[in-house]
Amino acid sequence: MEKKKKKKKSVKIPHTFVLLFVLVIICAIATWIIPAGTYDYVVDENTGREVVDPDSFHFVEGQGVGPFDMMLEFIKGMEDSSDIIFLIFIVGGSFMILQDTGAMTAGVHAMARKFGKRQNIVLLLFMFLFSVLGGTMGMAEEVIVFIPLLASLCKELKLDRMVALAVVMIGARVGFTTGLINPFTVGVAQGIAGLPLYSGLWYRLIWYGIILVITGWYIMRYVRKIRKDPTLSIMYGVEVEGGEDEEDEGAGYALDGRKTATIIMFFAGLIFMVFGVFEWGWFMEEIATLFLIMGILGGLICGMKPNEVAKSFIKGAKEFCFAALVVGVARAVMLTLQDGGIIDTVVYYTASVLDGLPKVIAANGMYAFQTILNFFIPSGSGLAATTMPIMTPLADALDISRQTAVLAYHYGDGFTNLIFPTTGSLMAAVAVSKVPFERYLKWVMPLCAIWIVIGIASMTIATLINLGPF
Repeated sequence: MEKKKKKKKSVKIPHTFVLLFVLVIICAIATWIIPAGTYDYVVDENTGREVVDPDSFHFVEGQGVGPFDMMLEFIKGMEDSSDIIFLIFIVGGSFMILQDTGAMTAGVHAMARKFGKRQNIVLLLFMFLFSVLGGTMGMAEEVIVFIPLLASLCKELKLDRMVALAVVMIGARVGFTTGLINPFTVGVAQGIAGLPLYSGLWYRLIWYGIILVITGWYIMRYVRKIRKDPTLSIMYGVEVEGGEDEEDEGAGYALDGRKTATIIMFFAGLIFMVFGVFEWGWFMEEIATLFLIMGILGGLICGMKPNEVAKSFIKGAKEFCFAALVVGVARAVMLTLQDGGIIDTVVYYTASVLDGLPKVIAANGMYAFQTILNFFIPSGSGLAATTMPIMTPLADALDISRQTAVLAYHYGDGFTNLIFPTTGSLMAAVAVSKVPFERYLKWVMPLCAIWIVIGIASMTIATLINLGPF
């Protein structure tokens, strides 16, 4: 009996790379079963973007993905995700330089002492901040750079890496998902639907508040649980990918002038980054460049020699190798479906099913449809360009407001970004935090289910009140 029990416990979920590889195989097989089809694309007058012509779907000659082409998708996924991959390498290297100066450790110790019994409030404030960045500036991949900092803080507060991941990534997803004034999702979708830009904000704000409160409660419930009993941590007994966490050599170091200057420089850099994203349209390349500068400057300020800076950078980049590679591997799933020509076919058949259903059921059907499609098209703006030209006339035909159709889109686009492995920013964030994906899924699935149910409630009410302006 004891042997059986031990054997059962030893069963492990396959490695993240194995799971993604199996997923690519399934998608490749699907390209031989589902007929290839496509829509014609036209330029939308409202947004200037290329969108599908909803009446143009037609089948094309099959383009099933063979074994060699399937393996090629992994290489193409790396190429397609190169901006995120290099961002992760550079952020990892730069953070290691800053870590090796002792400045980050000393700063985190000082922050922890300062917080005292207000630690939970500080974590919630961080989550709120990231939710605002996600809801207003559409920050998703960009927040990954903050995870190592929050991980250091959580370590000092005797919390695990899951808390850091939740505060940063899930916090940002609260705002991104509920839309608010996100230009990359709501802005694009409303433009295609012909709605006034950011109309219906009052309704999105209500549900943003509800989801924010519930998510904060969920995270704090976990924090209290692992503080009471560390063995209940989702990370308990887990060997950290890339090596075991080492004790900070600088633990207990006091803040001196050089370390203080480095910390000031670092936070000034973060503020400059936010300004650059918001004002100058910075993206991966510019953010990576800024972090490279901050890492080198931090090392020199603290008296590190050039060779020491270089060695620290390489060490940090090596630790983030898994995080960088998993992004490209995840992208291979979408590319397999795309090269097989079956994404538009799925869109066509699913949209056809919704036609003629009762209003409330049809509206939630749109939500379900967008949720499913989000697996295949994890890009928010890409999903809007593909589906909204179809969903807009369908909503008109079903007497459902276009605002409700947009709501279905950004809920469908956002909620399952918490769990779908095709979401590059999710896989990168999980990998950077060094939380095993299967452990993360175990932790987040109940929260994701709550979000999905909230989405159903919001869609139902929006349909019943005919959320407008039209």
